[in-house]
Amino acid sequence: MRKKLNSELDRINPNDYKSVKKTPLVVVLDNVRSLNNIGSVFRTADGFRVEAIYLCGITAQPPHRDIHKTALGATESVPWKYFSTTKDALVELRAKEYKILAIEQVENSILLDELVLETKESYALIFGHEVRGVDQEIVDLCDACIEIPQMGTKHSFNISVSAGIVLWEFYKLLKSL
Repeated sequence: MRKKLNSELDRINPNDYKSVKKTPLVVVLDNVRSLNNIGSVFRTADGFRVEAIYLCGITAQPPHRDIHKTALGATESVPWKYFSTTKDALVELRAKEYKILAIEQVENSILLDELVLETKESYALIFGHEVRGVDQEIVDLCDACIEIPQMGTKHSFNISVSAGIVLWEFYKLLKSL
């Protein structure tokens, strides 16, 4: 095996990214405090051609040196929008007929490995604060909650890891519809 050169990876440029078909997903960051997590989510969203990222509450906005450090330019390709409250973001998404799902551990959650998606549906995925998670007020506004099965001693994954796991699963499921 030979490691591929960057020039062999056949990647699109940021301008072309804007016009290609996107995965019908919007990522909502609900009061995420870590700039590195925000940048990582941008980079992952770029990799799966997510439609947009909605930054809410205390979630920082580009341009910022520490976001850029992990995003590696993805803030230039992935469209994003800031909302002072997550509730305001959900009002817009609901008006656009997105199915709104929080990634959170709640009663009657849907385990990620048991998730079934509907054809021709667009989804908004909410990832919450690194310690408090998605606020209960926001959970109450969701159509459902998705939970990542975990087998270890910790109660959660880092938000950027959660985003990678969930976005990959949604990408695979939506691609197969």
